[in-house]
Amino acid sequence: QVQVVESGGGLVQAGGSLRLSCAASGSIYRINTMGWYRQAPGKQRELVAVISSGGSTNYADSVKGRFSISRDNAKNTVYLQMNSLKPEDTAVYYCNARIWALKDVDYWGQGTQVTVSS
Repeated sequence: QVQVVESGGGLVQAGGSLRLSCAASGSIYRINTMGWYRQAPGKQRELVAVISSGGSTNYADSVKGRFSISRDNAKNTVYLQMNSLKPEDTAVYYCNARIWALKDVDYWGQGTQVTVSS
C-alpha cells in the first residue's frame, strides 16, 4: 500500500509565503513524477507544478516566477515553495505521486487548504 500525505497549508496575507510538503510512503519501487495540483471552489482541479525523478520541472503559467517545486528522492518527498501569494491562489492543494508498479499508477494526498487573504 502507498500513502501520500501533505502538510504546510494555512492562512496567509497576500504577498506572503507558504511551503507545502508531501511525503510518499509504503510499498514503493520507483516514483516517476511528483507534483502539485489545486482545486478552487467551483473550478476543476489544475496542475500547479510537476517534477520528474531527474529534476525536470513544469509550472502553470499563473505561478511561474512565484512558486518553486523541489524534490528529495531519498525521502520520497516533494516540496512547493509559494512566494508572492495572491488571493487567486486560494484552493485546496493536492499532492500527486506517479509510482511505477509494472505500470504507472497515480496516488493522491488528501489535500491541504491554502487561503490567501487580500
